[in-house]
Amino acid sequence: MEFKYKKLANGLDIIAEVNKDAQSAAAGFFVKTGSRDETQQISGVSHFLEHMLFKGTDHLSTHDVNRRFDELGAIYNAQTGEENTIYYSATLPAQLYEAAKLWCQLMRPALRDDDFNMEKNVILEEIAMYKDIPDFDVIDKCRRLHFSPHPCGNSVLGNNESIGQMSAEQMREYFNRRYAPNNITVAAAGNFDFEKICDFLQAGCADWLPKQADRKTEYFAGTAKKGQEKKKNLTCRHICLASPTVSYQDERAYAAILLAKIIGDETGSRFFWRLVDTAIAETATMHCEAMDGVGAFFSYIRTAEENGSKVLQIVEDIFKSLYKEKISDDELRKAKNKVLSAITIKNEIPMGRLIEIGFNWLYLKEYRPIEDEIQRIKKVTLDDLTALMQEFPLTPFTQFSLGPEN
Repeated sequence: MEFKYKKLANGLDIIAEVNKDAQSAAAGFFVKTGSRDETQQISGVSHFLEHMLFKGTDHLSTHDVNRRFDELGAIYNAQTGEENTIYYSATLPAQLYEAAKLWCQLMRPALRDDDFNMEKNVILEEIAMYKDIPDFDVIDKCRRLHFSPHPCGNSVLGNNESIGQMSAEQMREYFNRRYAPNNITVAAAGNFDFEKICDFLQAGCADWLPKQADRKTEYFAGTAKKGQEKKKNLTCRHICLASPTVSYQDERAYAAILLAKIIGDETGSRFFWRLVDTAIAETATMHCEAMDGVGAFFSYIRTAEENGSKVLQIVEDIFKSLYKEKISDDELRKAKNKVLSAITIKNEIPMGRLIEIGFNWLYLKEYRPIEDEIQRIKKVTLDDLTALMQEFPLTPFTQFSLGPEN
């Protein structure tokens, strides 16, 4: 593995992990923008804009875009979150350069009024669809309750009002401000010639103008508020809990990831043995979201309506037991093995490495080889977990639940 880095004069970062033994190559544009960078008036614009990039440019139609990716044999996609929007593809090594050239073109989309008005209906349908998915809906509402008024509580999808009233001109203004070269990292991983891909990126991106694209990253401990909602057609109670933890930039993020595994992995965790194995809950999981300057643990539990109160009492007992009974060496060892297995398997292919090196650069401006990540996980101790829980107590937590109407 060999790390490469180049910065264009306009501020665009190009990073790469070259692996001559790989059988494929992957490239992606990582834009440091998401729902936390939006106002309520344009809530959902980042995700909406992600859709619009595939509508083409002044010289490429939607059909042209799909045809070109198909011709390259590319596996391609995009995703928008609270903090980042990424566009990526994996190809055979020889096709990487043309794929990168195509992404350069798409990153300066036409944003035509007709496309905007048509795609708006698609976004509204997507909002309606996700409202019908209880686990997504309850987590989205718990996030909003936990972080409000912090911008990390903004919904990625937006809402009917913000999307319905949004204009194409508002989207263009947001695009011009946030999709600046100094707010974008291009990452590549796999088997390719770094200087050759840099030539393609220089030709396609050098005339982009830098802009002011700062982000406030203030810490927020969460509200610890409680909320609930009843909905038609539900048979189970869906519960989401949120507690504060460290940011992505904090070295203790590795301890936080392991703690979430110990408490709420799908199998073999404290949630599993107390809630799922005993058939009190159908699902009970926890994951760590370490973000830009802030972080949170999110737990999701699905149970029968009559077990809702019992589940919450058991969860509180589990959280308290972490301080009384302490975490065992065996629990930490198992959690490390799970995390290390997942990281190693994901990073065996260039697409997995692409995401890893891209996010590390966005948040840390640092390249971390896979061996480095593995060692950081291995060196976490029980004392590290204890200290983390002392500084970031799991209770009181923010709580939101969705249940059936009586």
